[in-house]
Amino acid sequence: MNMIRNTEDYIYYIINKTRKHNIDNISRTKAYQRFYFKYPEIKWALLASIVSRNAGWNMTDLYLAPYKEILGEHQRMRLFMTYERANWLIFSDAYPQLILYEISLRHNRPLFHLLSEIQVSNFMIQEWNYFWKNKDRNRLMTSLIINEQNVIQKPVIAQPFFKRKVFLSVPYQLQNYIMLNAVLLPTLNGKIYGGYVRGFTNLTNRITLGKRLASQLFHPSIHKEILDFIRFVEHTGSRYDYEKYTYYHFPKSPLLRTIYPIIDHQDIIRNDWLELRGIRNKWSNSLTEEPIEIGKSYYRKRNMVFAYYHMKKFF
Repeated sequence: MNMIRNTEDYIYYIINKTRKHNIDNISRTKAYQRFYFKYPEIKWALLASIVSRNAGWNMTDLYLAPYKEILGEHQRMRLFMTYERANWLIFSDAYPQLILYEISLRHNRPLFHLLSEIQVSNFMIQEWNYFWKNKDRNRLMTSLIINEQNVIQKPVIAQPFFKRKVFLSVPYQLQNYIMLNAVLLPTLNGKIYGGYVRGFTNLTNRITLGKRLASQLFHPSIHKEILDFIRFVEHTGSRYDYEKYTYYHFPKSPLLRTIYPIIDHQDIIRNDWLELRGIRNKWSNSLTEEPIEIGKSYYRKRNMVFAYYHMKKFF
């Protein structure tokens, strides 16, 4: 970084460092996590790391026997690509912002105008400059939640292939109906907090969920417990990472890097979502939520899938 002298050098450095860590779900999760422990004022990085862990767990679920039986190979690969594409896109947009914050700190001056060179929304340029002056950690976290959910809306959620083959498919609709989709916040003592994903294709729903998860994650009554889990448990993509601390006994899902190849993503021309759809005032509203322990309810639903699989083997 000492050799950086001009705009082109900054952009080259940011793009290459982002590519280095945007390899797969494991590398992304660890990059978010390392950044948070280095710069804890950027609270969104911790939220991103735990949400990314959940994406990895969803990916490896697809290799468990019930999912292989219920879903065809093509359906499972489409679901994997949905998780992977969203995971990749968010990182490709957010991590350059984190790097530029680090660069700005080292130079003791804001350089966020450079985000326009790498197609980050004007919304975030304004928000980073506001944060630089006012140090409002919660506002920046909420702004990043709003931004990243908008980033994936058109190229993933509303993209015709994913919309038709994934979000309108019967297996996905069934998962949505029984509320099997959830983002979990595990602890070393076996308790699992978090929230259910209902109506994932709705942009406002996803932003609200992000704020709810953030409120729980940083709630003083459980923050240290979840932080200890994140700090001490290596992310492998397998649910066994946290299931080994619980009394829930399910077949171990495999390690992510043993089952999935590295995906070579094709980037797209990115239009500023702020110009496309604007911003709703309610997205920025603060949200406070008490920690919700969902381990029992989540694994009751998960048990339904395994029960259906075992019944199907006999009929």
